Amino acid sequence: MTDIVNKETADQLKNYIESIEGYESEKQEVSERLKEIYDGAKAAGFDIKTIRKIVALRKKDKAKLEEEQYLLETYCEAIQMDLFK
Repeated sequence: MTDIVNKETADQLKNYIESIEGYESEKQEVSERLKEIYDGAKAAGFDIKTIRKIVALRKKDKAKLEEEQYLLETYCEAIQMDLFK
């Protein structure tokens, strides 16, 4: 195996692995902080499911969001479901 992986390649591999480990650690810290924020919102009486939905909606492109809304309304109307009234 050492014939295939020379010193330069081994160093490059090690750098990739260390970078991934660093980002995984940061990701865990961010996840913990987000949980604290959601817990705070819940303790303040806000509905977390609704907050998560709003966060997801705000991430979307406006045109894509409008298209999804149109399709949802169209499908609901087709099955006579008054979801938005």
